[in-house]
Amino acid sequence: MNIATSQHLFEKAQHFIPGGVNSPVRAFRAVGGSPVFIKSAKGPYVYDEDDNEYIELINSWGPMILGHANELIQKAVYDAIQHSFSFGAPTRREVEMAELIVSMVPSIEKVRMVNSGTEATMSAIRVARGFTGRDKIIKFEGCYHGHGDSFLIAAGSGAVTFGTPDSPGVTKGVANDTLTAPFNDLEAVQTLVNANKNAIAALILEPVVGNMGCVLPAEGFLQGLRKICDEEGIVLILDEVMTGFRLAKGGAQERFGITPDLTTLGKIIGGGMPVGAYGGRADIMNKVSPAGPVYQAGTLSGNPIAMAAGLTMLNYLNDHPEVYTQLEASGEKLSTGFKASMQKLGLNYTLNHIGSMYTLFFTDQPVTDFPSAKSSDLQLFGRYFHAMLDRGIYMGPSQFESMFLSTALEDKHLDKIITANEESLKEILDL
Repeated sequence: MNIATSQHLFEKAQHFIPGGVNSPVRAFRAVGGSPVFIKSAKGPYVYDEDDNEYIELINSWGPMILGHANELIQKAVYDAIQHSFSFGAPTRREVEMAELIVSMVPSIEKVRMVNSGTEATMSAIRVARGFTGRDKIIKFEGCYHGHGDSFLIAAGSGAVTFGTPDSPGVTKGVANDTLTAPFNDLEAVQTLVNANKNAIAALILEPVVGNMGCVLPAEGFLQGLRKICDEEGIVLILDEVMTGFRLAKGGAQERFGITPDLTTLGKIIGGGMPVGAYGGRADIMNKVSPAGPVYQAGTLSGNPIAMAAGLTMLNYLNDHPEVYTQLEASGEKLSTGFKASMQKLGLNYTLNHIGSMYTLFFTDQPVTDFPSAKSSDLQLFGRYFHAMLDRGIYMGPSQFESMFLSTALEDKHLDKIITANEESLKEILDL
């Protein structure tokens, strides 16, 4: 496959952009080689600067549930642009968006628009601290909540030890207020809580993890966290930036029957435009300025173009439950096909899958947390990634990312992905 133009652009980009990219995973460091530069996308396909066509399994990291450049969303954006791009003032669509989100997600009584998932999680933590009057938070190894200082903390050496800054520029003071637990380990969470009585403001997690690959909560794990938070007066925050409106109309919290105190959203509520939101119980959200003392603001929050795209997306999902039936069927078809290929080839790699999210881990042990995800053969994944790319399948360039399906994928596309997967496995393992 010729990617000469992409290679030239990457070489040029490195002179002007740190690492040549505006977000680290795009650099292909985890898989080797040069990234492909995307020129356009439509439906299930993306096209690079060398005019190669790929069936796409990233979908802008989740929001393109209806596929790329959906006509309804395109029209909504076009119509909104006729009235200018931003006002820095209230608009009707912000009210309609808030009302729609509240109607679709029962745990959200009030919601505040922001500009990204990172901004949403940072704001939710601040509000939880302001509401409880406490400083510490609990996060989980392998869960990613954006690049806010509080979230860039590596796990400590034991359940009650503080984490350490995972990035230069994050202070030890921030690390001292951040406690880290293994995902799916209720006992570790309880130990942290017992050692920090009346000091923990919030516990935040991805209900289905998408950022160490797709990792599901163990049975009873989310309910156990809810119980601990209730007993200790801790604000439970579900980061549904990836799962919100994707795994069900009401997100992962609907699917698993869990009610958080706060929820963070992003990606999907903008139909692919830059956007985020956080919301939850009215008594907590009423602490947000100007209703309360916790300050958070944004000139572009509730941007009219993003609101137009997001309203169209959410209204469609709300009115067409068959979307979720199709996504479930596509995910099941892909999972069944991948497992059949592995059985045929005598392989025992782990495939984690729920609805329209999945990850093939190159390890033969169950993946339930970050250490088990890290047992994957990363070099082998890199070879697999390029073998799939050569066959016209564009995946996330890291073992530690979930793939996302869209309703634009028809049976013929799924069949091609399944075939490419089997051929790629045979190639990289010389079978």
